[in-house]
Amino acid sequence: MLLNCTSCLKKFAVPDSAIGVGGRLVQCGSCGNKWTQYPIKEQTKRKKREVSLYSEEYLKKKYGLSIRDSSKPLEKRKTKNNFGFYNYLITIIILFLTIYGLLNLAKDIIILKYPFTESYINYFYEVIDIVKIITSELINQFTK
Repeated sequence: MLLNCTSCLKKFAVPDSAIGVGGRLVQCGSCGNKWTQYPIKEQTKRKKREVSLYSEEYLKKKYGLSIRDSSKPLEKRKTKNNFGFYNYLITIIILFLTIYGLLNLAKDIIILKYPFTESYINYFYEVIDIVKIITSELINQFTK
């Protein structure tokens, strides 16, 4: 029989014959709490599952899955147009080139209207030039 301390909830294994019909005073070996333990009635055995874990109803209810009949032909699924890595890369490059072109066209107008942006725009063009030099050097290094 397993006993649970009423104070610290520690569990102890005790032989069934140690606890009589009238109960017995027991003491927790961990916290020292004392209580009267009466015999525990045997628990009824659990019923077996009536629903199979792989039945269509159980899978639908638990996981939202449906089982289709394999004898029927597969329906043509609508394929999604996947936008892969290279498509994203090309899109980002085109976006940066567009921003660069628009900034190049409107550079003078922006500087006239907001004179404090002139140094930022010049730094931006210097960074673009440095990136061009680095990429050309890398390409030249690997083509040799």
